[in-house]
Amino acid sequence: MPTLTLNNGVSMPALGLGVFQSPPAQTTAAVEHALRIGYRHIDTAATYGNERQVGEGIRRSGLDRAEVFVETKVWVTEYGYDLTRYAFDKAVTRLGVEVLDLLILHKPVPERFDTTIAAYKALEQLLADGKVRAIGVSNFTAKHLHDLFAQTEVVPAVNQVELHPYFAQPELQAVNAKHRIVTQAWSPIGGITFYPGWSGDRRNVLEDPTLASIAAKHGKSPAQVVLRWHLQQGRSAIPKSTNPDRIAENFNILDFTLTDDELASIDGLNTGRRIGPDPDVPMPSGYERSLLEE
Repeated sequence: MPTLTLNNGVSMPALGLGVFQSPPAQTTAAVEHALRIGYRHIDTAATYGNERQVGEGIRRSGLDRAEVFVETKVWVTEYGYDLTRYAFDKAVTRLGVEVLDLLILHKPVPERFDTTIAAYKALEQLLADGKVRAIGVSNFTAKHLHDLFAQTEVVPAVNQVELHPYFAQPELQAVNAKHRIVTQAWSPIGGITFYPGWSGDRRNVLEDPTLASIAAKHGKSPAQVVLRWHLQQGRSAIPKSTNPDRIAENFNILDFTLTDDELASIDGLNTGRRIGPDPDVPMPSGYERSLLEE
């Protein structure tokens, strides 16, 4: 699996297993299976409620801790310098690790950006203390990034955002690249057609005829074509599944190469419309959400 070198020199596997909405009862088996077939990057979050199960899956895989890149996120209810430091303590306890490979802020919260800045400064200190190997953000627009740059010292290593053929965010990708921030795609194959609580442009990317045609030429599935598109263009992708066959299919993307014309055809599918939540829209209910596990 290709790796990406972050802006602080840390190496990160380009493809990871995501566990958003993975029931805790299924998460351990999914993580263990993914690691046994070759994945070396797991992405979770405090608000997913399955960090403990991710940690157990890693242990059951039999792999040495240093072989697995562990990424998790701080939820908005734990933004603030002291709260975020405490959120780190809880995360490593749940995961059963001492050091996180990547710790990121889950949302920018522009209407309360002072708490976002305080949280990020806590991440900077955790990095300086050697408790995390890299830090980053999620769902940040270009404006959010520039506001962050103006008030902090460490440029994020990763910006995890909604990105798939129907919403490719080329302008944001360019900003990330300018600052050597890895663009990481959540829902990389557009599987958020029915994102909970959000009535975005609900079209199934995988039913697009352009992807079907390219997939047929390579003897691959549309999902594999989309994941290959991400990797060939230098992004990190975090597909989510608890189905063993789908987990294996998503990993089996290294034995073919998309042509420049095929990459351009996929780029041309971009509609500029989100399917998931807009990070600039206030979400007051999110401030009241209690985390599913302590």
